[in-house]
Amino acid sequence: MSTAQRTTQAVPVPVVAQAAVPRLHNGDRLTRVEFERRYLAMPEVKKAQLVEGIVYMPSPVRHTQHGKPHATVITWLGYYLSKTPAIEMSDNATSRLDEDNEPQPDAMLLLPKKMGGTACIDDDGYVSGAPDLVCEVSASSVSIDMHAKLNAYRRNGVREYLVIRTEDQAVDWFTLVDGQYQPQTPDEAGRLSSKLFPGLWLDPAALLAGDLAKLFSVVDEGAATTEHQAFVKEMTQEKG
Repeated sequence: MSTAQRTTQAVPVPVVAQAAVPRLHNGDRLTRVEFERRYLAMPEVKKAQLVEGIVYMPSPVRHTQHGKPHATVITWLGYYLSKTPAIEMSDNATSRLDEDNEPQPDAMLLLPKKMGGTACIDDDGYVSGAPDLVCEVSASSVSIDMHAKLNAYRRNGVREYLVIRTEDQAVDWFTLVDGQYQPQTPDEAGRLSSKLFPGLWLDPAALLAGDLAKLFSVVDEGAATTEHQAFVKEMTQEKG
C-alpha cells in the first residue's frame, strides 16, 4: 500500500472522569466557599447552614414547634412590610456573613442603603453582609440559635436579633449595643419593638398564641406613629 493510500487513524484521547463534588454532612468543618460549592451540588437539600465553620443540617421540622410559629412570624413581618415600602424581607434565604458563616435565617429584614442598611444582594441573588434584622424560630434556649448562631450574628454586626423559643414559650429581642447583644425589656403593655424599623411592634404573647388579629392591631398602632410616617417618607422620597 502506498503512502497516499494509507488512512490516518485518530489517536484516542483519554477521558478523565470528573470528580464528584463531596456531599454535605452534618458536623462537617468547611470554609464558606467549599460549603457553598457542596450545597449547590445538592439541590435536593432544602436547608443547610454553615455556622462558625460547622455544617448544620436540621432534621425534618414539626408543625407545632416550628412550621406554625414560622408562618406566624412571616405573616407578621409581611403585614408590616405592606405598610412600609422600600424595605426588603426574605424567608429562609442564605446569607453570606463571613468566611466561616453562611446561615439560612428563618426570616430577615434589610434596610435600603440610604437608610443605613449594611447588607447587599450579590449578582447571583444571595444576601451578602449582615442583615439588619434576623428572626429565628428555636425549640429552646439551649439550641444553636441562642449560642453559636447568636455569636456569629453578633460578631458580624447583625443589629437586631429576634428569637422565638417555642418549647420555652418565650420571645427574645436582642439589640446590638457596643458590640454586645442587649435583651429588650417589654414596655408597660408587654410589647417589644424594633429600634431600626419604626412601627415594627410586637406582642410576644400574641405571637406565641398565633393570634394574627392582635399582631396586626399592634402593628397598626406602630404604623400610626409619627416616627413610622417620617421613616416611610424618608425611604420613599426621591433624592434631589
